[in-house]
Amino acid sequence: MLQQALFFAGCSKHNGSKQGKTMLHADSLKHVLRAALLAAGLMLALPAASGADPASARRIGVLTPGGDFAAVLEGLRHGLALLGYNEGQQVKFLVEDTRMEAQDPNQAAAQLVAAKPDLIVTVATSHTAAAKRATATIPIVFAVLAEPVQSGFVASFASSKNNLTGVSNSLAILSGKRLELLKEMVPGIKRALAVVNTSEQVAQKMFPLIAEPAQRLGIQLVRRDIATKAELEKILNDTPRGSVDSMILVPSILLRNNIGLLIDKAKKDRLPFGVHTEELVKKGALVSYGEDNRLIGIQTARLVAKILKGIAPADIPVETPERPVLVVNLTTAKAIGLKIPREFLEHVDRIVE
Repeated sequence: MLQQALFFAGCSKHNGSKQGKTMLHADSLKHVLRAALLAAGLMLALPAASGADPASARRIGVLTPGGDFAAVLEGLRHGLALLGYNEGQQVKFLVEDTRMEAQDPNQAAAQLVAAKPDLIVTVATSHTAAAKRATATIPIVFAVLAEPVQSGFVASFASSKNNLTGVSNSLAILSGKRLELLKEMVPGIKRALAVVNTSEQVAQKMFPLIAEPAQRLGIQLVRRDIATKAELEKILNDTPRGSVDSMILVPSILLRNNIGLLIDKAKKDRLPFGVHTEELVKKGALVSYGEDNRLIGIQTARLVAKILKGIAPADIPVETPERPVLVVNLTTAKAIGLKIPREFLEHVDRIVE
């Protein structure tokens, strides 16, 4: 700014009179210099454009199961940064990771509420339920929440009528499509093993949503109810090879925490196993069709930004994932002796090898 002032002063010096030798008046020069110094001082007083006072950063609580859901938090951080909310500058994260429920989500939610964040981001149904029990005033933005209206979290997708909003998952919407894709990959399947965790409400609600399209597709669901890991192990051991020709995951935290048992059963008995997230395909399931958790996190960030700007959660409609992805594990296909039709592979978004 000072250099600009001197430059303009010089310009005045050379352009003032016909002879080009008239000096800038001393008072005018002083006035220009004074203005330049004042402007420079103001610039120094302003915070850097790329940051803000860390003491004034907005505090965002995050309640997450971690594990396979870690990509949601990764996407949230990235999405907020894209919107100009940089961690450590405009925002600060208070993360409670229950390590796939090794810690009680209710206890973790209470700790977050006690820290009095500006808002709380929750990941998964169980953790949203814990946060909702812990506070009715702090805004809650959920991600990967199944059946928000049917489960009583919000009044409607248009308006929650409470302190919640967020991004629902696509479990219910895409349940039929997942079975259709499994049938398309393996046209001959007739009997699919479906393990239902009766201790989780979301699993009980999901089974009917899978049963209806299964009947339409001519697939008999062999339902087996469990409530513990020990019961899951017994069911898998007691299901003889050849009694079913496929497996379909009925989502629940318990099954996700023990997905290795289901994947081992599928590989041992050479069963095509359909799931709902890419993370499980990377662990060895055959195919998934559903949300990308990192993209869910980025989408959630946009809702968080609205709340940080002062919009109430009840005025922000609940969203669904913007684009589901189809993922196939070719290594698993080879291991179970399945040759996937080329026409099917042409529609796959991602391949795991």
